[in-house]
Amino acid sequence: MTDKLGYLKETTSQTAGPYVHIGLIPQQAGFDIFETNFGNVAVGPKTAGQRIRIEGRVFDGTETPVRDVLIETWQANAAGRYNHPADTQDKPLDPDFRGWARAGSDFKTGIYTIDTIKPGIVRGRRGRPMAPHINFWIAARGINIGLNTRMYFADEGEANAVDPVLNLIELDTRRKTLLAEPVTRDGIAVYRFDIRLQGENETVFFDI
Repeated sequence: MTDKLGYLKETTSQTAGPYVHIGLIPQQAGFDIFETNFGNVAVGPKTAGQRIRIEGRVFDGTETPVRDVLIETWQANAAGRYNHPADTQDKPLDPDFRGWARAGSDFKTGIYTIDTIKPGIVRGRRGRPMAPHINFWIAARGINIGLNTRMYFADEGEANAVDPVLNLIELDTRRKTLLAEPVTRDGIAVYRFDIRLQGENETVFFDI
């Protein structure tokens, strides 16, 4: 006689399939079917904070750009607070910043872009400060379960040195896969963040 499971069975997963862009970012796929589209611009005209652009490509294990990838980001505002009821920090909310964006890679170049603001330092568990970072979720054909990672800012060295999540990664070479280097283009800070799914320089992913 077998014992009954004391927990719910996991829902079956499947790959994103060839229609992920049509369903989730139809405007970029050439289907302007929604009055309000979720897109890669997370800021409004009144959003507080330093405007930045994130751009990069997602590479497979052969260093080939993945051209049908979908990326979602979630981040704190410039003051370091998330627009979510679970964030009870005594920091101001920004009514003009939802903290969430969705982008797809360009079908020809594989490049994705996200226009947002640089987040502030967030107080994590036990009040420990977390360096400015942006959470990434990646989905594409061939990925059964979405991948979770973080982008940190290479020009935030002091904050990165004490970040509790970065310090969980033992090897310095592995931590560097989460650091985005800035360049200035047309007066805007552009952070390059390439994501590698496999291979020698595979990006660090988190089991969430």
